[in-house]
Amino acid sequence: MARYLLRRLAFLLVSLALASVVLFVLLRMLPGDPANALTSVGAGPEQIAAARHSIGSDRPLPEQFTHWIGQLARGDLGTSFVSSLPVGPEVSARLNVTIPLTLAAFVLAVLIAVPAGFLAAYKRRTWYGALLSGVSQLGIAIPVFWLGMILIAVFALNAGWLPAGGFPQDGWAEPAEAIRSLALPVVTIALVMGASLTRYVRSATLDVLGSDYLRTARALGASFGRAMWQHGLRNASVPVISILGIELASTLLGAVVVESVFALPGLGSMLATGIAQHDYPVIQGVLFVSTLAVLLIGFAADLIQRIIDPRLRGRLSGGAR
Repeated sequence: MARYLLRRLAFLLVSLALASVVLFVLLRMLPGDPANALTSVGAGPEQIAAARHSIGSDRPLPEQFTHWIGQLARGDLGTSFVSSLPVGPEVSARLNVTIPLTLAAFVLAVLIAVPAGFLAAYKRRTWYGALLSGVSQLGIAIPVFWLGMILIAVFALNAGWLPAGGFPQDGWAEPAEAIRSLALPVVTIALVMGASLTRYVRSATLDVLGSDYLRTARALGASFGRAMWQHGLRNASVPVISILGIELASTLLGAVVVESVFALPGLGSMLATGIAQHDYPVIQGVLFVSTLAVLLIGFAADLIQRIIDPRLRGRLSGGAR
């Protein structure tokens, strides 16, 4: 297991290094000059040159990249061009909104998808099994921002039960208000994610229901529930875990849309502001943290798969892949 973990961690570090290079290069290829955010309209060449020098964008790209990598090695995400504030503490503050939003939506989506997907497969020949399958297919096609606006109109503007957007100024120091502010965004993400997960759970369950090992267990006298618990659950969970990792990472990266709809001060809104202002340190900091989170989620999902699936346990001891 130690050999596998070391090999997997090495792959994670190499992936993170390559992502850092791609992120840096692509960001510098985008049109626009970050110095424009620091100068007034109609600024002369000398003022623009001074602004470029103050933020270091006039230096050669290899020098800029080396400086950024050196900062990352020290745990420093840089300083914003626009606000002149450290990016790291601001990212940490925004994570207090993005992480609870993402995790709560993920847990709720799983609680919806697992029973709905199993029922849609087990009762596929009934009208309600077909209805669950159709509703999940429809949910995949609904844009998350459109669903968010519908929920705002129904539960915030018309019913007045929940706030339409925003987050308490004191953050989680006001837990009740913070939870109320995240309720609609969480439900919005969970319904869309849950529809997608329901399809995967249904597909995995159908594979198990038609498997030889389940029929053999039933023929040997095991009840359906016992056969599913002892043999079906583990086999069905292996492909679903991989999808769960992808969905969790996608939710984290797609938070910019939901946070914009509900005016939440999370990583998504910070990234959107940074892009509008060509604030390279902010964009790099948010995307680097997001990339690291995605890689860690993938690492965790891969490890859990190998722990659950007996066919993959040999890989934990460093066997052939």
